[in-house]
Amino acid sequence: MTIKNRLKIMIFLQFFIWGCWLVTLGSYMINTLHFSGSQVGAVYGSSGLASLIMPSLVGIIADRWVKANRVYGVCHFLGAICLFIAARTSDPTIMFWVMFFNAIFFIPTISLSYTISYIGLEKEGLDTTEEFPAVRVYGTVSFILAMWIISLGGFELSNIQLYIASGAAILLVLFSFVLPDCPTSSVNKDKSLVSQLGLDAFVLFKQKTMAIFFLFAMLIGAALQINLAFADPFLHDFALNPDYKESLTVKYPAILLSIGQFSEVVFILAIPFFLRKFGIKTVMLLSMAAWTLRFGLLAFGDPTGLGFILLLLSMIAYGAAFDFFNISGSMFVDKEVDHRIRGSAQGLFITMVNGLGAYLGAVISGSIVDSFTVDGVKDWQSIWLVFAAYTIVLGIVFAIIFKYKNNQDTVNHVEKAN
Repeated sequence: MTIKNRLKIMIFLQFFIWGCWLVTLGSYMINTLHFSGSQVGAVYGSSGLASLIMPSLVGIIADRWVKANRVYGVCHFLGAICLFIAARTSDPTIMFWVMFFNAIFFIPTISLSYTISYIGLEKEGLDTTEEFPAVRVYGTVSFILAMWIISLGGFELSNIQLYIASGAAILLVLFSFVLPDCPTSSVNKDKSLVSQLGLDAFVLFKQKTMAIFFLFAMLIGAALQINLAFADPFLHDFALNPDYKESLTVKYPAILLSIGQFSEVVFILAIPFFLRKFGIKTVMLLSMAAWTLRFGLLAFGDPTGLGFILLLLSMIAYGAAFDFFNISGSMFVDKEVDHRIRGSAQGLFITMVNGLGAYLGAVISGSIVDSFTVDGVKDWQSIWLVFAAYTIVLGIVFAIIFKYKNNQDTVNHVEKAN
């Protein structure tokens, strides 16, 4: 088997694990374990806490002491144990800590999978810019496939989703033994610990434009976590209405949500056009507008007729909401910062979005859900409208205070990456 095919299998299993539970775990915790919104938010927020430090720390280990492919296998083994324990617990406190440790071990494997891919492709003499997208797309495919398996199998409200994820992780541990060997590097050994932790990028907060950008990266990250934690439980709650109980939306909500992943693919390809036409500031504003549209459409959607069309449109809006900020934002960072700290700056961007933003979004949104819950019944329309109002305010304030003149270099950079 060629290295490239081995990398495709690795990426496939990597995101299959995540797809088994990331979207549906909230429904299992609310409907089966009867956790409160705050408890669900805390569990989802655990990944944000792990994202603050673990990718950098594990990266140091892989750079300095242990080969990346070996660290990768160990992390997935420990993550598999955590997922197995999570499947057997019904206590919210234990679930928080188990999923926190799962995140500690799983989150770093995402960047490690990219590192292994780059090294493997280079060993084959292949251009990583040209070849990696063809490898990475297998992750999107597997994420969608996992969602469909969990939904069609009737496992959205069952701990079976966690057992399947754990089993896939063990399979990836075994497969890690045939991954390309990744020797430790001597280049990073001379860097200071501060540099390797990405702390040198914090100098960017001295620049007003970058400080504002990173602040909003955190706030948009909160919107993403709101979506991950509560979109699936919202769709499941339509079962409380006898008129909707047998609808496809209630039976297979994860399949409906997977349309958002298909939408992502389309909007990724559309980014260069939008950057040429409108510029990077407007593209990021479009992301915030798309989040407002996403939440607003969910507020008025239902499983039948026009309401179902609104739900479908909300899934399409998700693709623009997610891609237009995450992709264009990453390109903005790469263009604006000194290339001597570009890696640290990208790490800071991820920390703000998937670390601080994800944690705050999960915890605060959980409290909001609880405040609109009476006798176990959630007022989802009001909940989604509150979230929509949040992103409206976010967009207005961003438009006013973020001062940036579009530069053609950003467009060229994104076109090259695509």
